[in-house]
Amino acid sequence: MEFPIGSIAGVVWKPLTIYRDRRGWLCELFRHDELSAEYHPVMAYISMTEPGVARGPHEHVDQADVFCFLGPSNFKVYLWDNRPSSPTYRHKEVRIVGVDAPHLLIIPAGVVHAYRNVGDTQGIVFNCPNRLYKGWGRQQPVDEIRHEEDPHSPYHLD
Repeated sequence: MEFPIGSIAGVVWKPLTIYRDRRGWLCELFRHDELSAEYHPVMAYISMTEPGVARGPHEHVDQADVFCFLGPSNFKVYLWDNRPSSPTYRHKEVRIVGVDAPHLLIIPAGVVHAYRNVGDTQGIVFNCPNRLYKGWGRQQPVDEIRHEEDPHSPYHLD
């Protein structure tokens, strides 16, 4: 399956500013007054990914992810629009973010996503999704469609 390369409707790439001084640095990840209400986080987690390792591709039926890539490594992010009603249905977008280009990335439900640590050190990623993992009290099924183990998946990382 061929995916045209280009921006994907509804995906938000927001450069993050890192403020440095003699004590270290500070970075605002998000503000409610700058984030559409449909993406307001309900939880947050942090993950570490080893150099060369990928997470995904997978997608969510209802959940949107609000990722923050700050470093100390860089990540190659892959997106595929899998929403039939989207004007960019079946488009693919790839960018490198992280220590060299800090970004907040909003990924709406139905957009398949993956990222690979392309640096030579461990990378840290924050995620502030708009849905609770496994629902209230962890009593619901996980909202995730995993493609990484499917040998027939059209979603490939290079």
